[in-house]
Amino acid sequence: MRRLIAGTALAVLAVSAFPMMGSGFAATPQACLSCAAVDRFYRDRRGEPTWTGSGNIARFDALLLAVRGAEAHGLDPADYHIDALEHSDPAIFNKDLDAVATDSYLTLAAHLLAGRLDPVSIEPDWTAARRDLDLVAYLDDALSRSEVGESLEALAPAERGYRALQHALIRYRLLVHKGGWSDIDAGGPMALGDVGPRVAQLRARLEATSDVVALKDGQEAEVLDPALEAAVRRFQRRTSLDVDGVVGSLTLAELNVSAGYRVTQIEANLERWRWLAADLEDRYLLVNIADFSLEAHADGEIERQHNVIVGRTSRPTPVFSGEVMHLIVNPWWETPDSLAVRDELPAFRADPDTVERLGFQVLDRSGAVVDPSTIDWVETPSTNFPYRLRQAPGPMNALGEIKFIFPNRHNVYLHDTPNRSLFQRDRRDFSSGCVRVSDPIDLAEWVLSETREWALGRLQEVVATGSETRVQLSSSIPIHIFYWTAVPDEISGIRFVPDLYERDGGLITALEAAPTPLE
Repeated sequence: MRRLIAGTALAVLAVSAFPMMGSGFAATPQACLSCAAVDRFYRDRRGEPTWTGSGNIARFDALLLAVRGAEAHGLDPADYHIDALEHSDPAIFNKDLDAVATDSYLTLAAHLLAGRLDPVSIEPDWTAARRDLDLVAYLDDALSRSEVGESLEALAPAERGYRALQHALIRYRLLVHKGGWSDIDAGGPMALGDVGPRVAQLRARLEATSDVVALKDGQEAEVLDPALEAAVRRFQRRTSLDVDGVVGSLTLAELNVSAGYRVTQIEANLERWRWLAADLEDRYLLVNIADFSLEAHADGEIERQHNVIVGRTSRPTPVFSGEVMHLIVNPWWETPDSLAVRDELPAFRADPDTVERLGFQVLDRSGAVVDPSTIDWVETPSTNFPYRLRQAPGPMNALGEIKFIFPNRHNVYLHDTPNRSLFQRDRRDFSSGCVRVSDPIDLAEWVLSETREWALGRLQEVVATGSETRVQLSSSIPIHIFYWTAVPDEISGIRFVPDLYERDGGLITALEAAPTPLE
């Protein structure tokens, strides 16, 4: 039997009266997070009670169950008035409790729909589209269909990556509940055949995550045997490390990441998924900056996977969404002024022959071509750089053989590179912000597969001409350039990715703070 919460406590959370009874929703900013929407909800319903009174108990119970279930999304039920809901009696009409319940629904709905935080507050360069919906109308519809809980769940991302993180969250919370694991002492590398107390610590650590089975009585815990080495390899794969079975400094650091931190990391990545626009299209490209990866999706399946190179930490690749409109085969590279000054000018000063060797064309500000042999690059100022640089198509062109165009304010694109050996590296943050993709012709064939006039093989013929050619898509393809440090993995469920731009900490801290009121 629920007990009725004290009137003074509810007064802090809720209304003085329904709109039709004389005034609007009046709660403190700390308690009411969706005040304007709650006020509109009751105004539209002419003050009719929704959650309290003998006829509304089923609705109230469904809401309470959904708020408790917010934990499954990495959200805190306390942010949605769980205490007030759990310690109240909905059978008795209570206008204050009714408004608290509506605020609970609308706030949780807003957070599931588009995230608990404004992504721009975490990543200032964020320009991706966010999901939007009239949640008051949405709640009205949910009530008419008696689908309170189902309607909230339907707002969360339905993508495989989000669901994988939810399953992992359950697992790592259970590990925290069981006490997590102890750190392994500092020391030198550990490899197959090594013996000692640190090996026993390693074994205990990997037993905690079920990477290796517990030893039976009489078996030696302090020996790094083949079974333990295999467990190390499994762990290394799950944490995106070089899979060599040796516990070096990087592997040791990942082993000593606590179970509690893994929980907060998963919660942070669930939030990032909620920032991504809903209903991902039938065909789209998805780039994960932190994982140096690109996926080509169609009809719910990943049809192609490519390694990518992203911006170095001093010139990070921004997070945004765009539409691939056309391709440029054998592109000229119109060198941005910033890169001309920061990268090319020092090279030209060191060796003036670099200009022609790399295929650059130099133009003055009027657009006239200038003979580079007449330029004293040492005396050329970097401030108000007087030239425009263009690099001709060819084997040294910075864009390689193909460029994927999706207009954006960052001037960031997807393109080939002449330095293809860099794709063999594990860490690939070498660009000035653009995304370089491996096997770009294969990706272009996929992109053009629904552009009728571009039959398979024709693209290679155009590349062979060496002439710049624009290829228009019959319909644009969405591209989403995002940042996740926990990703779905077919073998282990999820895989943790190094936090390339060190963004997890700020996001985790922001999620631990009290939520801010919604407009």
